[in-house]
Amino acid sequence: MKYFYSFFVGLLLLILCTNAVQAQNVTDTRLLWQPTISNNHIAFIYAEDLWVANRDGSYPQRITVSEGVESNPVFSPDGSMIAFTGQYDGNTDVFIVPVSGGVPKRLTWHPGADLVRDFSPDGKKILFASQRNSFTNRYSQLFTVDISTGAEVQLPIPNAFWA
Repeated sequence: MKYFYSFFVGLLLLILCTNAVQAQNVTDTRLLWQPTISNNHIAFIYAEDLWVANRDGSYPQRITVSEGVESNPVFSPDGSMIAFTGQYDGNTDVFIVPVSGGVPKRLTWHPGADLVRDFSPDGKKILFASQRNSFTNRYSQLFTVDISTGAEVQLPIPNAFWA
């Protein structure tokens, strides 16, 4: 009976320690990545979703809630919109969403991966990298997509990934 009591106490301590470690992991957020900053906000990726917080880090709010993966957030020059790369339905495309939230608008539809890089200075187009017109998957090229019309234009640069 003495051994049973010791075993029971040991098992109870193990369960309590496991719960304490799990609770610490839930409240100790460390995997915030791909931050971008505007005059008033910070956008970042956490748990494969897009989040926005005030510039001082207060009032974080989840902008996207989907089974897809979001990445590469970029603020528009006026800070009102966020362009990001979304991987939904097995494809990787360019999306845009207001900073206040809402349904993301899909801007590219090509079956190749389109990766958001930046906004144009006037905020009317989004720059993205893609291998869609490359004869080999070793090279990426830069394109723009117009936010209002969806028109895509390849930039006259033969090989580029970051811009």
